[in-house]
Amino acid sequence: MLVEVSCLGAFLVGLLGGVHCVGMCGGIVGALTMSLPQPGQGATVQQGRVQLPLLLAYNAGRILSYTLAGAALGGIGYLAAHLVAVHQAQLVLKVIAGLFMIALGLYLGNWWRGLTHLERAGAVLWRRLEPHGRRFLPVRTLTQGLMLGLIWGWLPCGLVYSVLIWSISAGSAVEGALLLLSFGLGTLPNLLAMGVFAAGLTRFMHRAWVRNCAGALVMGFGVYTIVEALQLN
Repeated sequence: MLVEVSCLGAFLVGLLGGVHCVGMCGGIVGALTMSLPQPGQGATVQQGRVQLPLLLAYNAGRILSYTLAGAALGGIGYLAAHLVAVHQAQLVLKVIAGLFMIALGLYLGNWWRGLTHLERAGAVLWRRLEPHGRRFLPVRTLTQGLMLGLIWGWLPCGLVYSVLIWSISAGSAVEGALLLLSFGLGTLPNLLAMGVFAAGLTRFMHRAWVRNCAGALVMGFGVYTIVEALQLN
């Protein structure tokens, strides 16, 4: 049951963090679509048919990067829990995960922006990866889109990093992968909706009540995780 709750929470973080996702990855998606051959006037449907497979390939690569990272950290958390006193290690990891979920809720609700420190830390790695991603622009094939997504999945993002830290307490590599896969799927609608629906989506996600509800819900998941861990003590 806890796995399902965690995956639902991760999906909602990705879905309700839509403004952040569009802000972080929107420029990349825009560069990807603008680099495609532009059909003549009145060929909007044809253009969409050309662009959609490449956008799906890009997002598949991005979500695959998240999933692999989640599997790695979930596996590390599993090994760490079995190298020390298992029970105590699991309690500590769950409490840490709950605290980061609360931080995520505060971030989504725009009440506290402390997770931006994680993004600055990740910028060190990103400076090395970003030039490799540019090699696949302009995107002309599904393989190029997939490879671009695999690299851009490591873009410094407080939401992604927080869910990754959360995955350490998932219990196994498989559960860590599922957690990040759920998060990645949650981000998908916002990034695919860019274009015709982007303006309306952004206005909706910027509404204070939407962000407040999203933040409060994710914080609730965090409190639930901490309470459950303490009850196991």
